[in-house]
Amino acid sequence: MERFDYVIVGGGSAASVLAYRLGEAGKRVCVLEAGGEGGNFFSRLPGGFTKMFFDESVTFQYRHEPSAAVYDRKIHAAQGRTLGGSSAVNGLIYNRGQPQGFDVWAELGNPGWAYRDLLPYFKRTERAIDLGDDSYRGRSGRLPVEECRWKNDACDAFIEGAESLGIPRNPDYNGATQLGTGYYQTFIHGGQRWSAARAYLNPARQQFGIDVRTDSPVTRILLEGKKAVGVRYRRGTSDTFGEVFANEAVVISAGTANTAKLLQLSGIGPSELLRQHGIEVQHELPGVGENFRDHLSPRLVAKARDGVDSINNRVRGLRLGLELAAWAMNRTSVLAVPSMQAYAYWKSEPSLTIPDFATSFSPASFQAGLIGKLDAYPGMTLGTKQLRPESHGSVRIRSSDDRDAPILQPNYLDDERDRQVVVKALKWARALLTSRPMARILDVETLPGAQVNSDDEWLDFARRSANSGYHLMGTAKMGPASDAMAVVDARLKVHGMAHLFVADCSIMPTMPSGNTFASALMIGEKCADMLLGKAALVA
Repeated sequence: MERFDYVIVGGGSAASVLAYRLGEAGKRVCVLEAGGEGGNFFSRLPGGFTKMFFDESVTFQYRHEPSAAVYDRKIHAAQGRTLGGSSAVNGLIYNRGQPQGFDVWAELGNPGWAYRDLLPYFKRTERAIDLGDDSYRGRSGRLPVEECRWKNDACDAFIEGAESLGIPRNPDYNGATQLGTGYYQTFIHGGQRWSAARAYLNPARQQFGIDVRTDSPVTRILLEGKKAVGVRYRRGTSDTFGEVFANEAVVISAGTANTAKLLQLSGIGPSELLRQHGIEVQHELPGVGENFRDHLSPRLVAKARDGVDSINNRVRGLRLGLELAAWAMNRTSVLAVPSMQAYAYWKSEPSLTIPDFATSFSPASFQAGLIGKLDAYPGMTLGTKQLRPESHGSVRIRSSDDRDAPILQPNYLDDERDRQVVVKALKWARALLTSRPMARILDVETLPGAQVNSDDEWLDFARRSANSGYHLMGTAKMGPASDAMAVVDARLKVHGMAHLFVADCSIMPTMPSGNTFASALMIGEKCADMLLGKAALVA
């Protein structure tokens, strides 16, 4: 019988932070990761995300279930399946989200989760390089964060175009306000990706002897009544199993989809669903798997004028070799940039006090607007997303077999408010694309094209072409016991269970106004302090 102080299920972003902090405190920790070590060439090369994102060896290649609002399309929903989780395969954009969004978490009955409470944990995670001021930014954390080093005339034209539409430049969208335009911040440093595994988990193994087991998907939480005592895991793809036990706590950090799946497989969740699949109900908790949300991202694509400096041209033939050489020498290279390089956060209504949509820009275009193969001509992409989607759905087990993928249904565009914001965001992106500063680089809009103009046409375009933002969250919602759909309390302990905690993006009650990686790190930091009984950090 193998015993540890803590058993962590998953080796992703929050799990990596948690393992480091518990190890640092002298705790014996076992981390069980479903995927492998990762660490290949493309995992270090930022531009390799286009390869990694479709690589089954490092990702769960999930697809969302069809729904009428997106014309029954099965939208791609890849998630990381390697050490570092999605931080090892994603587009490398670092974005905390708006302070007001976290204040909502506290208002929903979660003391200690307002922005003023979380800011010290955000700061503790990061080593912000030449960014912002010390009131908002950390300088000595484990994750290097810096602005996109590669500057480009097309990106500058995008930023100038946003300014021409009334958006101010913002020197730090992770500071006092998110509103504005500029270059994205990223966790690329020295030309290389810094995943959560690189920043936290691997050092935890080396410095504190954390036991990390890869290719070890957890199949069940082991329970004694209402107390979690350990987990059972599958050894690779075999039908042999191991068990590890926890003296202090089991922490589920398997990611939004697989955290819900594991709880349900273990008999914790909606009783009707569990009985449907022949699973004995160990603890009735109707909110497990509910409140599921994701960002939806429709994209405008355009052909640039000949001679425009486009990533499309820089990664072909001899020029690709030159970019690789520049990257190898830690010089500025398009192979060391995030998936999108410039941003604009803005409001769909003048009366709003904070932005409710984002437009992201890259001087690159993929065929049919999808991640994968670049167009043969110079191109550019403007991606839009509603920051705080109201539409929500569920994640549910497909069967009692742990090897079956869960059923993911975010119900994109189900809420009328989402449809209104998406249409306004797309129309605004068109106005930016056709602004005077961008006129010097624009040849022709190729997606959706000039034939789309009315609100109904824009909505139809979003329904038939928008893709996931890959920001899955919400399936183990944090909230007080009075909330019938809450899964964990403000200390991240599962309601009604002992020694069982959740620490990943599934605990988010609402969507943060940005990418989820930075928030996942913060959750790991805060969870570690709570488990260790430490006083909360103070700003």
